[in-house]
Amino acid sequence: MPVIGLEVIRSEMFADGTSFGDVGAYRRIEGIARYAVDPEHAANAGITDLELAERTADGRVLFDGDISMLVPADLARASGALMVEVPNRGNRIAPRSFNQAPFDLTPTDEINMGDGFLMRQGWCIAWVGWQWDMPAYIERLGLRAPQVPPGQRGTATHMHLRIQPDQLTDSYTLTDHHVGAIGNHAPIPPIDADDPQAQLLVRQHLRDEGNRIDRDRWRFATDDNGNFERVTLDGGFEPGRIYDLLYTPRDCPVAGAGLLAVRDFASFARHDATSPIAGAVTHTIGQGISQCGRFLRTLMFLGLNVDECGRQVFDGILAHIAGGRRGEFNQRYGQPSVQPTPSFGHLFPFADEPQTNPQTGERAGLLDKLRERGVMPKVMYTDTSSEYWRGDAGLTHTRLADNCDADLPGDVRRYLFASTQHGPGLLPYADRSIFGSHGSNVFNAVDYRPLFRAALENLRRWIMDDIPPPDSVFPRRDDGTGMTRAEVVDRLAGIDGLSLPKLDRLPSICPLELGPGSVDGIGSFPARLTGQNYPTVVAAVDSAGNEIGGVRMPDVEVPVATHTGFNPRHMDSGGAGQILEYVGSTLPLADLEQRYTNKDDYLQRVRAAAQELIDGRLVLEEDMELCIAIASQRYDAALAEVRGTNS
Repeated sequence: MPVIGLEVIRSEMFADGTSFGDVGAYRRIEGIARYAVDPEHAANAGITDLELAERTADGRVLFDGDISMLVPADLARASGALMVEVPNRGNRIAPRSFNQAPFDLTPTDEINMGDGFLMRQGWCIAWVGWQWDMPAYIERLGLRAPQVPPGQRGTATHMHLRIQPDQLTDSYTLTDHHVGAIGNHAPIPPIDADDPQAQLLVRQHLRDEGNRIDRDRWRFATDDNGNFERVTLDGGFEPGRIYDLLYTPRDCPVAGAGLLAVRDFASFARHDATSPIAGAVTHTIGQGISQCGRFLRTLMFLGLNVDECGRQVFDGILAHIAGGRRGEFNQRYGQPSVQPTPSFGHLFPFADEPQTNPQTGERAGLLDKLRERGVMPKVMYTDTSSEYWRGDAGLTHTRLADNCDADLPGDVRRYLFASTQHGPGLLPYADRSIFGSHGSNVFNAVDYRPLFRAALENLRRWIMDDIPPPDSVFPRRDDGTGMTRAEVVDRLAGIDGLSLPKLDRLPSICPLELGPGSVDGIGSFPARLTGQNYPTVVAAVDSAGNEIGGVRMPDVEVPVATHTGFNPRHMDSGGAGQILEYVGSTLPLADLEQRYTNKDDYLQRVRAAAQELIDGRLVLEEDMELCIAIASQRYDAALAEVRGTNS
């Protein structure tokens, strides 16, 4: 067993011993898992550079990582289901995703119980630190990855860091572009601050050729402790322009060790006699959102659902808002948090079933290795409109050869949450994010979380009770629910007050030519885009500008606003016509007061729409009143906006 020890740092009653329905109280466990993996074992094949890391006398590679667990105090009351959530940038997300806990992005050691949904259902929950560049904060879970010594690194010399400022900025920390508490990842210093091979490129648009900035105009700079952890540019980094920094890092962690940590702790928690939940687990679901949904897509692509004992680890996978992407989770100098579009995460294959890439001749499917190894889980993908407008989600169900709809395997379900943005929409209306980005429209306000927790329950029943989930719902070309982005922009052009993106500035995905940092076909940065853009599809829209071809929340089915998955950059942010990644738009309907007699009339229609979702098992019966409350709040906000605009 690769988990050779679990050091418990804290074990205490959760939420002051609150009792959750028939399950009772929960216990919280915080600790450190210690791993020893065999780099020669077939179960670990494909982990880049694992064989180059330092080994023990018996040939194993050692590392350790943080873990966090919530488990019923009386394990006899557990449901038998274990959720292993991949922490998003070191944070525990499940309570706000499934328990309606406050949607605060500030890292915290507190686990807010919200409405207690997961606890009332008897879930065991584990969070497994996997990300090597986490800051050493108690609030965030990370991994101390094994390192590749300098003498073992060969010719792979570069890492790629992309910067697109929202305002003029003198310098940037050497880490991904997230700022503030949710980002703040560990800086990645250069091996040589004066390296003449390091490059800084600039361009106006993603498809433009990058222009090299003279080396004497930029430099690696030190922090207060004398560490080279920033890059500075004479005259500053200009808003909206795209900068690419290429350099050789000082350290070389085995990024793919994080994939093994999640897999191996999940197996340990379920099977090992020393596990805190020994004997309580019969089925395991891997769950992750955004970065962590992409992580799970990478894990599946590599076939990493079997442990060193030959056991299947995950019975089910719930990958949320991952679109068609993977990420820098298994490459030399990989940055687990990096996510520009397009980038290394946008490599073929996108779809689950094998198909031939007409531009490269490569034939592959995302799930090929899982099927070859006989360890295929039940898989559920949930996406928002933003992943489609980013250009990649539609590739997961497109036949690249003829731009037609691709069939899904029987053990896969896929759902679009229509007219939504990457994260659940919040009130009050705002057009500036915590990252400093500024939208031309206010951000999308649709809160789709009732759909997400119904998806989780449907997946649990699929793997534990053999009850198939509802049929997949996503935009299709053959029934007219799927269109090109140009067609939808044309349809939306008649909505007064809605800012639209420029079509030639929308992100597009196309084959990438990997640069000189490649290791066994795993590139450390894309040198350039090649070939034609892959075909893309988004959901068609109705007369109110809201999407069809997806699962619609009641307040989208009975609209008070137009909601999109895109939001153009505001003119003061530069990058005219480009869209902000991950956020959408909301524009209250000008004729709102003419559509409904009054609020009671509106909420009666919402109740009927919610009942249809409940009947279709796309919303849980217990969430009827939650859907009504969400719609009521958004009606009030839209009405106030309309009346304020018309006054």
